[in-house]
Amino acid sequence: MNKTHLEAMRLVQEIGHELADHDPRKVEVAVCPPFTSLRTIQTLIDADRYELVLGAQNMYAATEGAYTGEVAPGMLKALNCTYVIVGHSERRELLGETDDEVAAKAALAFDTGLIPIVCCGETSSERAAGDTRSKVEGQMRAALGGLPGERSRSVVIAYEPIWAIGTGETATPEDAQDTISYIRSVLESLFGGAVAGDIRILYGGSVKSGNAASLLKGPDVDGALVGGASTDAAEFVGIVKAAL
Repeated sequence: MNKTHLEAMRLVQEIGHELADHDPRKVEVAVCPPFTSLRTIQTLIDADRYELVLGAQNMYAATEGAYTGEVAPGMLKALNCTYVIVGHSERRELLGETDDEVAAKAALAFDTGLIPIVCCGETSSERAAGDTRSKVEGQMRAALGGLPGERSRSVVIAYEPIWAIGTGETATPEDAQDTISYIRSVLESLFGGAVAGDIRILYGGSVKSGNAASLLKGPDVDGALVGGASTDAAEFVGIVKAAL
């Protein structure tokens, strides 16, 4: 819950201006503001022709109905959203979101024409117990196991170790690559090598302009899911430039 719609507008204007010469064919840049800012940011991106793609931070797993306070995927699609984040660690940890709920959201996002960014990651205690791989594999199989292979080619996976979210602690580049490589092997077992090779896998967890280049150098690391640093235009632009 960061940025009012006016604050979000100023932030995106700064980012869009700094990336005016950015080639989206090299690095795709998506912004996922709060629901209250989506219309404002959609209009801004379209009017100023920023090379930015719009996404949402969450959705509800129903097309319509009496679900007061929730937002349906069709509402996001109508605002030209391309992406929607599902299963973020904060929702899992703080709001009790389950693997089944994440799976339902991912499937409905696809049905609605949105691309889900499916999050997975382990807690500090699971990491200490050596359960990182089993945890992320379970989350991936639960979220994606019911999807047909070709349909899953466009899904985006975000590995976000919970112990690194907002803590300032970051996985080493070697740890990030090791876990993301394992996630890709899980995807290969689900969908085959050709599809798994096309699926983009991001790292998220205290990514900053100063560590982005080293985190992104892993051969299986396709990008970053940026948290706190995304609320600072200079930091966010620095991460984008580190990815080039």
